Formats: sequence, C-alpha cells, structure tokens
Amino acid sequence: MAYLRARVLQFPLIDKWANSFEPVSRMEKIGFVGVGRMGANMARRLKDQGHTVAAVYDVNQSAAQSLAQELGAEACADLKQVTKLSDVVITVVTDDKAMKSIYLSGLLSRSRGKLFINCATVSPATHVWVEQKAAKNGAQSLEACMASSITQAREGTLYLMCGGTQEAYDRAKPILEKLAGSMRYVGGSGKAAEVKALVNMVMNINTAGLAEGLGLGAALGLDLTMLREVFSQTGANSRVLQTDGEDMQNREHSCFFSAAHAAKDSGIALRLAREQGLNLPLAAATKKQFDRMVTEGLGELDKSGIAELTFKGRGAPKPPAPGQGT
Repeated sequence: MAYLRARVLQFPLIDKWANSFEPVSRMEKIGFVGVGRMGANMARRLKDQGHTVAAVYDVNQSAAQSLAQELGAEACADLKQVTKLSDVVITVVTDDKAMKSIYLSGLLSRSRGKLFINCATVSPATHVWVEQKAAKNGAQSLEACMASSITQAREGTLYLMCGGTQEAYDRAKPILEKLAGSMRYVGGSGKAAEVKALVNMVMNINTAGLAEGLGLGAALGLDLTMLREVFSQTGANSRVLQTDGEDMQNREHSCFFSAAHAAKDSGIALRLAREQGLNLPLAAATKKQFDRMVTEGLGELDKSGIAELTFKGRGAPKPPAPGQGT
C-alpha cells in the first residue's frame, strides 16, 4: 500500500484524480415526486451534473412519462416504487394537502435509510409532521425551501433555505449544492418554512405595492419606463421592480410564480401571525388582492398579473403567446 501511494505521488495528475471523488451521496439514486415546471427542471439539472435520476412520479402521468424518457428514469405508477428505486426522494408538490397525501399514500413504504427532501412552500407544521412520520419509519426528512423560479432551477442557481436535523442537511448538501447558487441552514424542522413564508409575504406585498404605483402612474399619464427608472434609483426600488415592473407595464404575465401560489403563501404567513397574536394589515390586504385574482379566473397568471386589478381600463389580461404560460 505504501508503494502504491508513493507511485501515485510521483504523478500529480493521477494524484489529483485520486482525490477528486465526490462524497458517497453523489452516487445515491434520486427520485422526484412532482415534476411540474420546477421539479422537472431540478431533475434535468441533477442529471446534467452526473446524478442518477432513477424514478419520477406526478399526478400528471404524461408529464412523468415524458420526463422519464428524457432522463432515462422510470415513470412510476405508484409512490412505493419511487421509494424502492431511490435513496433520496425530492418532493415538489403544491400545498399542505398534497404533501400529506403523498406521505400517506405509500411514499414512506420500506423507507428505512432513505432521505426525503421537501421543496414545496407549505406550512411549518406540515414539515414537522413529515419529519416525525419519516423518523418513525427509520428515514430522514429535510425541508429545502426555494426562493427562486424556473430558470434558476434549470441553471442550478436556486436560493435554498434548509431546515431539519444537521445530519439530514449534511447528507443532502452534496445534492443541493448542484441545485443552488446559495443555500442556508436555518435550523430545526419548520424553521426554514417560517423564513420562506416571510420571504413570500414581503415579496407579495412589494408586488401589490408596485402594481398600485405603476397603475397610478399610468392614470396620471406618466411615462412608465421613466417611472420605473426613477423607482430603481430611489427608495421605491426592489427586486420585484426588476423582475415584474416591465411585465406589469406590458401586460406580459407568463407564469413563473402564480397568483394562486401567492395567495396560498400569504395565507401561510397570516396563519403564523394569528398564532402569535399579530395583526398584519398589509399582508391581509395583499392576500385579498391575490384571492380576487383567483376568483376572477386570473390565478394561473404570474403574480405580476396583479397589475390587471390596479391599472385603469384593464381587467381582461393579454393572453400569453403560444407556448408560454402554464
């Protein structure tokens, strides 16, 4: 053995190769539950980075079959098969009801030693519930809440807020690093979900405020391109101005983060506030606006579509171009 090591040391390139192996978790087989726009692009990214995506599942079976064919994975007909084929399962579902449903419908079957990484924006209590269920079955669970969108999922530049045990985080980290441009371990189960609820609450308030400012500017006859430029150099600046301002002006609401999801996430934050005895009037007013979008059939527009409620003469949005939107 000493002789072999000595031989390796004589060849720097070989020595570099010998020490370049990823941790064992890189070799773990990955399954996906929920392969809509976010989940599918996360799976593609991991495949591109050399991971084995072994199984995919979605209630939309055609979407699962199409992605499975693309990635060389199995499109599973039931959740038990996803767990059977995978060492790590990444879930990207819509809400608390969907999250509980997958874990009560076979995902935890024979799951001892498996790791479940849950990326959906759901209530902190649901993440705690999942962790408890997983632990009873000898499995691990980690919340990896995302504060980015479809493009970042495909490019591996998501911002991730993680919550759970340190052990689960350490195991997941080599995989999550391929998906994230930046990530932060927040604390125990439920804590990352609390942070994510606040992120989306503030983002939604900013979005509603920007829509009102631009709507009033339009009613006053101001040049909205000029107005956005002034906003960007003053206290009216925000990340939402960068991502949504021009879209509001041009009525371009192809969906990256839907109004329906904005309403749901504002609701999560408001429930947390009520539990703490806090009144949050801005958050409540913002939720009412996004709820109104859902009621008026605009819930699948991007959150920027809230401008359809604040600009004079609007109400029926421009349809997305062919191939765009949801």
